[in-house]
Amino acid sequence: MAVNIQWFPGHMAKAIRQFEENISVVDIVFEILDARIPFSSMNPEVKRISGDKPHLYILTKKDLADPNRTQDWLRYFRENGQPAIAVDAKTKFGIKNVLEVIEPILADKLQRERDKGMKTRPIRAVSVGVPNVGKSTVLNRLVNRKAAQVGNRPGVTKGQQWMKSNNGELELLDTPGILWPKFANQELANKLALTGAVKETAYSSDDIALYALDFFREFSPKSIMERYHLNESALELTTVDLLMEITSKIGMKDDYMRSSERIIQDVRSNKLRPFTLDLVSEVESNDD
Repeated sequence: MAVNIQWFPGHMAKAIRQFEENISVVDIVFEILDARIPFSSMNPEVKRISGDKPHLYILTKKDLADPNRTQDWLRYFRENGQPAIAVDAKTKFGIKNVLEVIEPILADKLQRERDKGMKTRPIRAVSVGVPNVGKSTVLNRLVNRKAAQVGNRPGVTKGQQWMKSNNGELELLDTPGILWPKFANQELANKLALTGAVKETAYSSDDIALYALDFFREFSPKSIMERYHLNESALELTTVDLLMEITSKIGMKDDYMRSSERIIQDVRSNKLRPFTLDLVSEVESNDD
């Protein structure tokens, strides 16, 4: 049985306070979302603090996500009047791509400032997102340099820092990855854990591996069979027995904890297939 995952260290509480202090000086919020969990990686604290401040969703890691579902999410956001773009670390994107999206959003505000005789100034944005979402990678692309710390684990960015794009048109405030104090349900916690937003010490690997196997058995059973050299009958086993079968197949005897860690890493590195855990249809049904 899965245990509750909660992870809210002190530096996250501090980051939320700093975000609250700086929200009044920025023109727009860049909320960085994981394309594999666009809905589940939305931080309710960001929505609370941002209020009516203009917002841009930047879906990262699109190369790891199901491309059809990424398009579903971009359509969903567009239909709900929410600007959004999808990027990944391997695709060339930069300040020009983002400015094309945000300049129309801020056009009226910037024009009012010019009408008052104010000097043309850089657009100021704050970047927020859950840990390990690829936020610093996006920022480094936007300023065209390695200004923000990057690491493939949650909690790399510990402080806040302002950065300016090379063309001087954008000033960015980087923030540490922020989770929220209490997850709404275990499904949400599992999604955040499987995609790497939660430190390994906060959950049990076998719980998350079992969650992953349940998902892939439903949405992409062939990928499990091919990756772990299973026959079709193995998919009829209980999820626990399936985990033990995979453990044996990959030569780990009965060390299911080590096998669980391998499965999690296989999922994150696309050794099975690109995937998206959040479905637009589920969100739309809840909206009705």
